[in-house]
Amino acid sequence: MINSASLSEITVLHSKLFQRFPELRFGFSTKKGGVSHIPYGLNLSYMVGDDPNNVDQNRERFFGKLEIPLDKLAIPKQFHGDFIKVIHSPGIYDLCDALITQTPGVFLCVSTADCLPIFLFDPVTKTIATVHAGWRGTKLKIVEKTVKRMIKEFHINPGDLFAFIGPSAGVCCYEVGNEVAREFDQRYSVRYSTKKPHLNLKLFTKIQLIDAGLRDKNIEMSEYCTICTPSLFYSFRREKLNSGRMMGVIGIDGGV
Repeated sequence: MINSASLSEITVLHSKLFQRFPELRFGFSTKKGGVSHIPYGLNLSYMVGDDPNNVDQNRERFFGKLEIPLDKLAIPKQFHGDFIKVIHSPGIYDLCDALITQTPGVFLCVSTADCLPIFLFDPVTKTIATVHAGWRGTKLKIVEKTVKRMIKEFHINPGDLFAFIGPSAGVCCYEVGNEVAREFDQRYSVRYSTKKPHLNLKLFTKIQLIDAGLRDKNIEMSEYCTICTPSLFYSFRREKLNSGRMMGVIGIDGGV
């Protein structure tokens, strides 16, 4: 059993846009409040070398803070592609980077440590989605494809959608090689003096959402950069193999 004192140590990030909707449960984890040894903290991934027993406790802490049962989670096995799954029940979903559901009580997750976590919610049809996008997924326009899939499967109006782009590598720190920068339009590539180019994947993602039909006022973008905020976030770029993982989760109350 988790006591209230241990839960109070956990820092959970929220979305101002999503807080408008009482039926929606949402949260994004940080490094704060975990039981794992340094450097893992509140690591929520079993795939990074952390003690699985500690990961179990960390998940109990984080999702307990949000009052979400662990058996109601839908977790994708991400692979930096553009494969999207429409689901109706909790579970582990192989080889996909986006999940969509209209089922109340199913809570969609995304795991990151520099890549972009994107969360979508349509308050009219009660449809939700999570998207994981590194530079490859962003280049493949997985976010735009996810919105189109939501339109196809659930007949949503993209103008009704709300989106939150969570903490991720910012243009301030996301340095890439010239071969990667050439994959993107110049407006998303920035050079600081003679250093390698930096990618602005958050901006590209926002443009994808607008191109898919979302209204600018319905898009919220976290200002946090995971690379230069070591007190709060894991960063694979910064910590390499010693990096833990954050998780974000979204779901509609009901069936819990």
